[in-house]
Parts: sequence; structure tokens; C-alpha cells
Amino acid sequence: MSPAAKPYSLALVLALLYAALVVHASLYPFSGWRYQGVALWAFLQAPWPVHWTVFDVATNLLAYVPLGLWLTVAVARHGSRRRAAGVGLLLPCLLSLGLESAQGLLVQHRVPSQVDWLLNTVGAALGVGLALWLLSSRWMARWSAFHQTGLVPQTCGAPLLLALWPLALVYPTSVPFGLGQIWPRLERTLYDWTEGSFLQPWLPTPMPELPLSPLTEAIVVALCIWAPLLLGYAVLRRVGQRFVFLLLALGLGLAALLLSASLTWGPTHAWAWLTPSASLGLSFAVALALLSLALGHRAAAVLSLLAWVLALALLNRAPEVPYFAQSLQIWEWGRFIQLHGLSQWLGGLWPFAALWVGLRLALRPAPGQVYNRRA
Repeated sequence: MSPAAKPYSLALVLALLYAALVVHASLYPFSGWRYQGVALWAFLQAPWPVHWTVFDVATNLLAYVPLGLWLTVAVARHGSRRRAAGVGLLLPCLLSLGLESAQGLLVQHRVPSQVDWLLNTVGAALGVGLALWLLSSRWMARWSAFHQTGLVPQTCGAPLLLALWPLALVYPTSVPFGLGQIWPRLERTLYDWTEGSFLQPWLPTPMPELPLSPLTEAIVVALCIWAPLLLGYAVLRRVGQRFVFLLLALGLGLAALLLSASLTWGPTHAWAWLTPSASLGLSFAVALALLSLALGHRAAAVLSLLAWVLALALLNRAPEVPYFAQSLQIWEWGRFIQLHGLSQWLGGLWPFAALWVGLRLALRPAPGQVYNRRA
């Protein structure tokens, strides 16, 4: 594959992943299916909805912008921008139409609307326009040049995973930046599935766990910030690039937590998560990140693995605090139902994907070894 084609192949992967996430978010919670004897496309001729909110309009409009963007960039690798624009607009339009029709079967949770379909289509059109502007302004060529000169030869998907980190932080967590606390929910799910069966006595008996001490919580916060930064260090070549990445990652991470708190509790409580423990952990993370700027690529990958293992071990032994359970109910049954399932999976699984990518980076052969194998 030529160097110029690499960003387009990444765009195709992003488009496919995002399309799968859109399907998941549109049909969550995948229960309550029932055919009501009405054609699934009847919503196209229904009266326009009387009640709507700015949140619903913004969500439906912006949700399809990335899909139109990445599809257009991916198809443009074949040289025809007109065809790329057509595909980038038509496929999201058809996907939205199909999902709105399917929502007619989710009686208790979703209401199909022609307004949602039109907003999704307009959002895809905005993404197409943005993609055409990026292609004409040579941004893709600049990314390709940066990929060749700024990143190590084998990134193992780390840039894509790091791009998803701020999105994973939007879902509420019991500890700030504490992604991957899945054991309490997994434990409850296992007991629910095996209730009344012969398997339940074989499950470990849940033991009451003590809450994390303020110092331990600060350490978890520091590790959960430091580990993604180390993953970025493992693929960036120069110290200056790592410093810019540090500032950008911290800015996006803080913005994600502010957005999450604002959506859950209101803008006036946007900084409620910044407790003394969180502040101390954030300070620890910045100090560790600055001290790690000159690490070798393999050392950064190994330290990222160790940081995640320790953070997940501490985090999954801690109980969920009451306000955290309340915030989850707000997301699950409130106006964030479209985002609940998607963000829950992303926030829960992101650290484990980071472990896999970090392991691949730690075990990748040195450039000289790659050259000797090819010789």
C-alpha cells in the first residue's frame, strides 16, 4: 500500500466502526420488539412532531456528520470525489431510513420520525462537505506525511484507539477518568443469569468492599490518565510531539468530563467531579507524564500496560458509590438513552483494548529486526 493510501484505509475502518456504533445507539436497548400492524415506513407520512428539544435536534444532526465525513474520505481514495460525495450522502441516508423504520418495532423505547431522518441526512451532507474541504485543502496529505515522519512504523491501531478516549470518558464513572470498572455490573449480570440454576452456588460470594481511600482514589485517577498518555508516547517519535500530545489529550479529557457532568447534572455542576482526590490525581498524572517524555517506545508501552493492570485491579475492587448509580439511571432512562448503550460499552471496554494494543506495541520487533527478516 502506498503511503498516500494509508489515511484513506483508516477512514474506511473509522466509517465501518462508526456505522456499527450508530446502529447500536439507534436500536438500544434491543428489547420490546412488536409489530403493530402498521407499515414500517408509515412515519414518513405522519404529521410532523409538535414537541422537540434543542438536544434532540443537535444529536440527530451531529450524529451523522462523522459517518458522511469518513465515508467520503474512504471512497475518495479511488480518485473520484463526485462518486465519494454521492456514497457519503446516500449510504447514511439509507442507513438512517432503515433504522428509523426498525424503531417502529421498539414500541416502548423509540418513536420513528421523518424529522430525525431528515436531520441525519443533513448531518451526513455536512460531513460530506467537510470531507471535500479537507481533501481540497491537502489535510490528508499532511496527515500522511505526519504518519510517515512522526509515528513509528507499526502503530497497531493506537492512534484510532486514542482518538476514542475522550468519547469513552463521556460516560459517567464512579472515579474520574476511571474507565473499565466492569466487575460490579458483570457480577450482578452473572447472578441474574444463573438465578435458580445449579450454577449459582458455584459463583463466588460477593463480599462487601470498602470504598477507596482518598489517596488510593488519587492514585487510580493518576494511573488512568498516565496510561493513555504512555500509549501515545509509544507511537510518537519526538519529545516535542509527545508534549503537544500531552496538552491536547489532557484538554480533550477534561472537556469530556465537563461535558459528562453537564449533561448529567447540569452546567452549574460541571466541575463537581473535581474533588480533592481527583485534583491530586490529576497533578500526579501531569508530573508522571512530564517525567516520561523521554522514555523509549517499548518502555512507554510496557509502563502503560503496568499502569492499566494496577488501575483496573484497584478500580474493580471498589464499590459503586450512590451518586454514580443515580447518574447511570439518568443516562439509562432519561434523554440519553440513545447514548447509554454506546457510551457504556466504549467506556467499559476501552482500557482492555488499550491493554491489547499496548501488548502488541511492547512485543513488536525492533526496526532492525524487521529489516533482517525481510533481507
